[in-house]
Amino acid sequence: MNNLKVSIAGLGIAAAMFTACTSEHQTAVTVSGLTPAAFDSVINGKKTALYTLTNKSGMEVCITNFGGRVVSIVVPDKDGKPTDVVLGYDNLAQYADTVNSPSDFGSSVGRYANRINKGRLTVEGKEYQLPQNNFGHCLHGGPSGWMYQVYDAEQPNDSTLKLTIVSPDGDNGFPGTVTATTTYTLLNNNTLDISFDATTDKETVINMTNHSYFNLNGDPSTEGMDMVLYINADNYTPADSTYMTTGEISPVEGTPMDFRTPRALEQTVNDTTFEQIRNASGYDHNWCLNTYKDGKGDDKTVAASLYSPKTGIFLEMFTNEPGVQVYTGNFQGTGVSCKHGVKYPKHVSVCLESQKYPDSPNKKDWPSPYLKPGEKYHSHVAYKFSVK
Repeated sequence: MNNLKVSIAGLGIAAAMFTACTSEHQTAVTVSGLTPAAFDSVINGKKTALYTLTNKSGMEVCITNFGGRVVSIVVPDKDGKPTDVVLGYDNLAQYADTVNSPSDFGSSVGRYANRINKGRLTVEGKEYQLPQNNFGHCLHGGPSGWMYQVYDAEQPNDSTLKLTIVSPDGDNGFPGTVTATTTYTLLNNNTLDISFDATTDKETVINMTNHSYFNLNGDPSTEGMDMVLYINADNYTPADSTYMTTGEISPVEGTPMDFRTPRALEQTVNDTTFEQIRNASGYDHNWCLNTYKDGKGDDKTVAASLYSPKTGIFLEMFTNEPGVQVYTGNFQGTGVSCKHGVKYPKHVSVCLESQKYPDSPNKKDWPSPYLKPGEKYHSHVAYKFSVK
């Protein structure tokens, strides 16, 4: 989901604020070809770095605490070749430059992922006005949401990284001081397991997600819509031309939204005869997962999957959330040089974002995003990689 065409220059974290700092212990190059020293910096007085997770099965995940972003995921393809399967940049300067290279690549999104209608929110009878940074709506927590903040990092072992952020009362207009953590755990079965947890001192809304852009083909210089998508969902939430959910829950049956039988995205991603695809220039929609019933999500059953016939890499997604936003890189193709100098074309990748339905605070019959003092928010998503 998202939009490189949205200007977030007002954030104030630009290249001018990027202060290089050296690190004697980071001299190696990762399997994915990243140089850790390129992520050593200080932003708003807080140090940034690149953290590497590894397992016994040859998988590597690199994450920066700037925005809690997954920078690379390397898994073996069907021939055993190490393959980086996510988009991103190879230096902190580009991630931090919100004028020339704005992105949500790989980020831990908060306080509220996706959109809130016209930035309006009511909590305990009080109305709040949030920033309107996307077609008149509040997107991903506002122009200085958590993806543009530096998390405190703790890496207890080679396979775990815990990131913590404290979001003050009034942050981008949201009520309540929220303490949130994103915990990345790399399992030996080649699963990247992500837990989002949070508490608040005042009632608020929260909806965290991971925003990795997956290209399983191993070549992000060319369009990736030959990838095969499966979504375990009978229904989806239609959106208008401003990407805002209408409040309807509609069946996928008989429409290009039906991925209950796996099929290549290229079969329908450009079908502009279908209004929803025409509005979004592809897919940028929330599906109502069959794995969520009676207020509880089943994170042991596959919610969605993605497969590359070229590399044989197969990705399965599991979550306890009620929805998944599938975004097909409709705003890519900007000409910006990204990781290893590659310029990503439109429709090069697929995002699978676990979430509450978009604009849930204003749709009272949808799963609630509200969090009260004394309660604990917990969201779980796992991305399991294999080959077939």
